[in-house]
Amino acid sequence: WPYCRKRCSYCNFNTYVVPAVDEAAVRACLVQEARTLLRLSQVQSITSVFFGGGTPSLASPHTVAAVLEAVAGAAHLPTSAEVTLEANPSSTDTARLAGFRAAGINRLSIGVQSLDDAELWLLGREHTAAEAQKAVEAARGLFPGRTSIDLLFGLPGQTLDSWAQGLEAALGLCDDHISLYQLTLERGTVLAAQVWGGTLSLPPQDLLADMYQTARTVLVAAGFRHYEVSNFARKGALSNHNLSYWRADQYIGVGPGAHGRFVPRGEGGCSREARVQTLEPVTWMREVQSQGHGTRSRVVLSPLEQLEELLTLGLRTDEGVTHERWGQFSPQLSLQAVFGVPGEAQALQEQGWLLLDGSGLRCTWAGLAVLDSLLPDLLCQLQR
Repeated sequence: WPYCRKRCSYCNFNTYVVPAVDEAAVRACLVQEARTLLRLSQVQSITSVFFGGGTPSLASPHTVAAVLEAVAGAAHLPTSAEVTLEANPSSTDTARLAGFRAAGINRLSIGVQSLDDAELWLLGREHTAAEAQKAVEAARGLFPGRTSIDLLFGLPGQTLDSWAQGLEAALGLCDDHISLYQLTLERGTVLAAQVWGGTLSLPPQDLLADMYQTARTVLVAAGFRHYEVSNFARKGALSNHNLSYWRADQYIGVGPGAHGRFVPRGEGGCSREARVQTLEPVTWMREVQSQGHGTRSRVVLSPLEQLEELLTLGLRTDEGVTHERWGQFSPQLSLQAVFGVPGEAQALQEQGWLLLDGSGLRCTWAGLAVLDSLLPDLLCQLQR
């Protein structure tokens, strides 16, 4: 769902602020594209569905229900499937959330971002801290144990103390899943212009590292498992949908700018393709209406590219890349054969960043915090 009511100061996602949305037309196209791509993939069973954006909570429950009906009509959608909706606090009153639950949503991901009004204003968010609190409480009433919140850190003017206070406030409010993202400056955004123009400044690199380590320590002490670089869950409330990306499962992207990774068996394909749907909603709708889908680019991924994705995504998790999963993509060359020999991986193990054992290849607690700096060496070794 690519539409938002306003654009946040840090956002460079494929989002659109328009005076009016022809929801019936968008709904019909989402339904049609979902059916087409599911038929093309010949996938038999769906494990999760994720409504992302934009701001999907601006769509009506009727649209969500129609898409889920289309999915269930084209493949098996078990009652146990995780069905998540991304929501903004400003479009999540209790009646609306109840409508989404009736439509088939069983997990909510709320873009809280901060519980400080000054920070929210800086980020260009529509909601206040009080509204965020109210939204999370309403969501937890309807989706107990299945409500996640997003928080940003590394904001202009943020100190270690103010971040620690924000974390404490979030712990008092949250359910069993929290996602933490370091603010990144994206070209073309209001915030980037303010920082690069010198009117705002971001915390220095060492302070950002301290903020991240503080968050990890505080959340783990509160019973959360740090199961992925940016994600924390307790009581087993991991995001199954996001885990499927990190485990390099197949997924189908539906809607403007959506990405997918699947084998198009319906047209005789036997190799995984990386697909991207047309970005611009009106153009995308025209393409869906004329050809059943709006796929703008499709690239067959080579065996090496698939292994690079598996490594890059898998190492983001605390389980890492298991021998079994590696074997599904590389039956001839084992994980041990690639990384268990003298080279970069061995050096990273000796330095305490990586582990290669009977389970597979994964980062240590220290390594997870600096994963981006480890990957170039590992990809180099893989390419050789």
